[in-house]
Amino acid sequence: MLDSIGTVDVVFLVLAVITVLSAIVALEAKELVYGAMALTTSFLGVAGFFVLLEASFLAMLQILVFIGAVAVLILFTVMLVKRDVWKTADSGSQKFVGVITAALLIVGISFIGMISGLASRFPNPTMNLSFVNIGEQLLIQYWPALQILAVVLSAAVIGGLTMAKLERDDSR
Repeated sequence: MLDSIGTVDVVFLVLAVITVLSAIVALEAKELVYGAMALTTSFLGVAGFFVLLEASFLAMLQILVFIGAVAVLILFTVMLVKRDVWKTADSGSQKFVGVITAALLIVGISFIGMISGLASRFPNPTMNLSFVNIGEQLLIQYWPALQILAVVLSAAVIGGLTMAKLERDDSR
């Protein structure tokens, strides 16, 4: 059995364990900074999956956007906002309802994905896919999504800074 396991399989299993465990730590961490760092590790594991799939552009995009922007934004927000502002979920019924809701959401999305027929469509293997083609598509066809992403990230930074300024003014 061990003879049939290749290096890619071992790397996949290690990445899967790291990604899933760090995602669980991100959800269950009592300290927000530790949760944000675990989320960053989970994002890095997803980037590793993209490397295994030989999608280096998506791996770099994952690192730049999610680790470089979103995770850093979360860390800055956590550091700028006071601790007593954060509301913690009560243990018991709220966590149970959250787990059930998440499970139903996953089952629903999986069901929609299965009946949509998207799994039967495979990319054209003869298609010439390069960084230039992907860049042209991002800037020509998908530019509204990039603009919306920039506005959302900017609004989040401005919101975090505004909250920090309002708290500083209230403490005086």
